[in-house]
Amino acid sequence: MSLRPPSNYTGASAAEVAFDALGHEILAEKAAALGRAGQKVEETLARLRDNADEALRARLLKEAAVAVHAYFIQRELCGLRKHDAVIREYNIPRAVLVRLGAA
Repeated sequence: MSLRPPSNYTGASAAEVAFDALGHEILAEKAAALGRAGQKVEETLARLRDNADEALRARLLKEAAVAVHAYFIQRELCGLRKHDAVIREYNIPRAVLVRLGAA
């Protein structure tokens, strides 16, 4: 990947321009990882809600708790510290939150 200075180049050094490009790349990857983690939460919670088999419920609860925990960590890496709105939006069951120690 080659980098060109922006057209409104203000005299910033090549190192500063490269660092800025790297910073944007890191932010983009954080956002993509957050999206993937959110998708995993949706999938595991849907499987948990759609399951009627009590014998399978413990495993599905564990999978959902792992996915939610990973999502919370990724949110915190992005600087998003409060999870209350996300808990409401995804309708995360209390049984999952208890496994995280959050309830």
